[in-house]
Amino acid sequence: MNKILICYFSATGKTKVVAHNIAKVIGGDLFEIVPSIQYTENDLDWEDKTSRSSIEMDNINSRPKILNKVENIDNYNTILIGYPIWWYTAPRIINTFIEENNLKNKKIYLFATSGGSGIEKSLSDLKDTYKDLNFISTKRFSGNEDANTYLNWLK
Repeated sequence: MNKILICYFSATGKTKVVAHNIAKVIGGDLFEIVPSIQYTENDLDWEDKTSRSSIEMDNINSRPKILNKVENIDNYNTILIGYPIWWYTAPRIINTFIEENNLKNKKIYLFATSGGSGIEKSLSDLKDTYKDLNFISTKRFSGNEDANTYLNWLK
């Protein structure tokens, strides 16, 4: 049995839309990664070196707390993890999520939303950090894709 969990972190709502669209097309359960302290517009100001997101991304060991937990993650063998691209990589809250959940022996697919940055560096960073995990495939979305785009990616 191939049970799918679609996890996502969405600071502005764009990644949430993509995650829900993927769920509509392929099925699976949705799980929103909710930070214990929500990000404000000022927190997300990438041009401000003192903004919360800038400080987190500047510290490779930063692990923002997550408010909620996945129940029964052992019931899933395929995990999709979605996030916006921050500073050319995954936000640090994705590290928190990975470290708080046992993802060994699971097929992991990464998807990201970005206006222009690719997803390749985030895959490379996560593979380097979590060498024992099975990252299968990645895809960057703009949020305007049709159902076939999601299906073709996951075939």
